[in-house]
Amino acid sequence: MTTGIQFDAEAIRKLAEILRETDLTEIELSEKESRIRVARIIPQAPVAAPQYFAAPSMPMQMPMQMPMAAPAHAAPAAPAAPAGDSDAIDPKHPGLITSPMVGVAYLSPEPGAPPFITVGAKVSAGQTVLLIEAMKTFNQIKTSRSGTVTRILVEAGTPVEYGEPLVLVE
Repeated sequence: MTTGIQFDAEAIRKLAEILRETDLTEIELSEKESRIRVARIIPQAPVAAPQYFAAPSMPMQMPMQMPMAAPAHAAPAAPAAPAGDSDAIDPKHPGLITSPMVGVAYLSPEPGAPPFITVGAKVSAGQTVLLIEAMKTFNQIKTSRSGTVTRILVEAGTPVEYGEPLVLVE
């Protein structure tokens, strides 16, 4: 009748005390067919939550800089020329670099740094021309051919869609 681990409240209290002292979340003892498991939940989720909110603050600053560019974006008068020109671009043009994913385009490696490319710049195959941030990961977008950048069809910090024209290299 006394096979396995017997229920002992004092032993369970001791196991709980060990959990607190060692910062473990669970202890399990087993013997033959019997088993005792003592577990606790450490309330760290509220501490981790601000870390999740701190990460988007940097990308949120970029759109906050956008209101200067937003009037141009909201009033299609200024970007109408590039948008109209991008419609005139042959989607099968061998030098057209399109977005491989949905995300946010950045023309420089970090805020305040010089851009990867400028119009008229010479580029070589495999050179990074911009970054697209998707799911908090910055993906390098590289050119597949050498040539001269004739158009940059996106602005820094703007959202891009899959297949959207980004840069034209002639």
